[in-house]
Amino acid sequence: MTAPRQQRRNGIVALSAAAVVVGMVGLAFASVPLYRLFCQVTGYGGTTQVAEALPASVGERSITVRFNADTAGGMPWSFRPAQRQVTLKVGEQGLAFYTASNPTGRRVAGTATFNVTPLKAGPYFTKIDCFCFIEQVLAPGESVDMPVAFFVDPAIEDDPNLKEVTTITLSYTFFETEPETDDRTAGLRPGASKL
Repeated sequence: MTAPRQQRRNGIVALSAAAVVVGMVGLAFASVPLYRLFCQVTGYGGTTQVAEALPASVGERSITVRFNADTAGGMPWSFRPAQRQVTLKVGEQGLAFYTASNPTGRRVAGTATFNVTPLKAGPYFTKIDCFCFIEQVLAPGESVDMPVAFFVDPAIEDDPNLKEVTTITLSYTFFETEPETDDRTAGLRPGASKL
């Protein structure tokens, strides 16, 4: 084998290896947004849906929605649902409030993650507006009521795998984040009220 031919083969192998490395790095960066998109579209893992408006009709079936609140380790806030549960018809708008308080002497920003159980109900639980869509910032000693507007899609009545589901639990966990702005109410969405 001649030297130029060997060099060409080595070059092809090196380019192929470099392409694989670049492709793997690209997939690593794209995996989180792609997984998030997959969960939002399919409801996988209890991920809820988002809608701009209520469905056109309200069904006959009633569903009880329970509310749960947690904070991640290191998050100093007190965080709890203002009500334990609400019962509504599928397609009917529900409105619930969660209360967050910052007992510290410093501004604390937080972001909430959420899911529903049973996980298979995720594709049918839809939020219209939620405090979890944006970062929340509380000043020292501040407390706020944060709303979540939602409905259970009437299509749940047509899913034979969910016939036995009469209760859905909506859970939030708040994590501390670095504040994105100096405005102490930057995270409050319309409808959030100070206590």
